[in-house]
Amino acid sequence: MNNLTKEIITRLEQLQRAIKLAEKEEKTFPAGRLRVSKSPRQTRYYKVTDSTDKTGEYLPKTAQATVKNLAQKGYNKLFLKAAYSEQKALKAFLLEYKCSPEDIYNNLIPERKKFVIPYISTSDLIAKGWQSKTFKPNPYKPEKKIFDTRRGEKVRSKSEAIIADTLYEFGIPYRYEYPVKMANGEIRYPDFMLLNLKTKQEIYFEHLGRMGDAGYRMDAMEKMDLYRASGIYPGKNLIFTYETEEKPLDIKGMRKMLLELFCID
Repeated sequence: MNNLTKEIITRLEQLQRAIKLAEKEEKTFPAGRLRVSKSPRQTRYYKVTDSTDKTGEYLPKTAQATVKNLAQKGYNKLFLKAAYSEQKALKAFLLEYKCSPEDIYNNLIPERKKFVIPYISTSDLIAKGWQSKTFKPNPYKPEKKIFDTRRGEKVRSKSEAIIADTLYEFGIPYRYEYPVKMANGEIRYPDFMLLNLKTKQEIYFEHLGRMGDAGYRMDAMEKMDLYRASGIYPGKNLIFTYETEEKPLDIKGMRKMLLELFCID
């Protein structure tokens, strides 16, 4: 089942719940309809029960409950008409829809696929192209990169290896220590740069691994200030994890954060 089919089924389920609620409420409305008369100084409400009556019965402020019920009734009628129409169209689409154009490429056998250039790039191709970009790695103490990842690279700490392996497991494209030019012209190397395949947004991921050290904390705060000045900050395009000697990386919390942020089923 591709993403489009999933989204349509989810929408149909949402429509069905709403329609059921609206149909139940439909039986509770009073007779008539609401007429609204607006003037520069005042808005008046009227209850119209006769189709030949162009004015209706004036509803004073004490009849606000009736105004509310009739307003909801009018909305209910229009909503059900639109919901039935969309529901019918989506069901008809699912009956006719066999596969997406992207599926044609995805379903090719490897021996054929390697010779084909798809007309619509798939997520796998986008991820592969993004991750294949070459760049100069962080020159700082490369000998410190001693921890292996499932993707076959070396990182600087056990926690970074855990994060890299989680990203790999979840299918989140990433670059390790990719050079980024800051607002002041300085080149920094965030631990990870991620690509959200759904939004195509690039997101930076920093692991603050020695927050129990006062000097490290000060450096981390200065780094975050520099990132913010360069348009990189939490809530926009930066996420982070942290640990101390007494409090190790919260692996469960990190996994949950990534699953939610990247909308992974």
